[in-house]
Amino acid sequence: MKNYVLRSYDRGGQWGWEDRAVPDPGPGEVLVKVRAAGLNPLDRMIAEGQLKQLFSYRLPQVMGQEFAGTVEKIGAGVEKFRVGDSVFARSDIHALGAFAEYAVVSVKDMAPMPKKLTFAEAASLPLVLLTAIQALTEKVRIKPGDKVFIQGGVGGAGSVAVQVAKYLGATVATTVSGKNVELAKRLGADVVVDYKTQRYEDYVQDYDVVLDTLGKGETVRAMSVLRPGGTVVSLVGDPDPDFARQAGKPFLVPVMWVLGARVRREARKRGVNYKFLFMRANGE
Repeated sequence: MKNYVLRSYDRGGQWGWEDRAVPDPGPGEVLVKVRAAGLNPLDRMIAEGQLKQLFSYRLPQVMGQEFAGTVEKIGAGVEKFRVGDSVFARSDIHALGAFAEYAVVSVKDMAPMPKKLTFAEAASLPLVLLTAIQALTEKVRIKPGDKVFIQGGVGGAGSVAVQVAKYLGATVATTVSGKNVELAKRLGADVVVDYKTQRYEDYVQDYDVVLDTLGKGETVRAMSVLRPGGTVVSLVGDPDPDFARQAGKPFLVPVMWVLGARVRREARKRGVNYKFLFMRANGE
């Protein structure tokens, strides 16, 4: 079968096609015939070697994390899925392999594909949807009436997060460029700020939660719109010790503590909280 592999981290990642045998699913796994796969910024970060201290891949590595397709073969102990089922999945970060004709995935990382979606639509959802759900229901627990500010409300993660926050009953504010104001409103945003001509601080104040999709200086800037005790959940900011534990590298906990010290200090100074999210695979 054809696979698209990462051959080296040189010059931002060297890619190429490679032929390999179709793999067999092990216990608790399923072989999926891939119909569509998603490409996202995390794939670029892996290819550039930005995460190689945390996630060790033996190159050449079949790349890709999210995909949709049909069940081709079932491993021992699998009862939830049958051959021919349409499914979508986000593979565990340690088990990439979506950029191939066939992919093996753990049943805990996959789910039945909604009937109304095409394979391409379904393949685009796992990472951004799981990110939004975990940010807004685990890192913080949004409840009806909460006020949530989401940066970049028509981007990949932001557009889904706006809809999830609205579904949970929150009042949602977001930033977009002027041409996307109406789209953001259709997605469910109550307050839409054109970041090219307006300062969001003039329209967004005393919010309960900020979902930071920009990082760098914008993480600290966004703290200014929170009420005392509010929380910034960052998808791209400085990591925290939990990130090292999640990556299976507990010895890096002190490093993550140091890397995130500045932003935590800024949060304490303002009387707010800072949390970092690195989405984990979850088929539930």
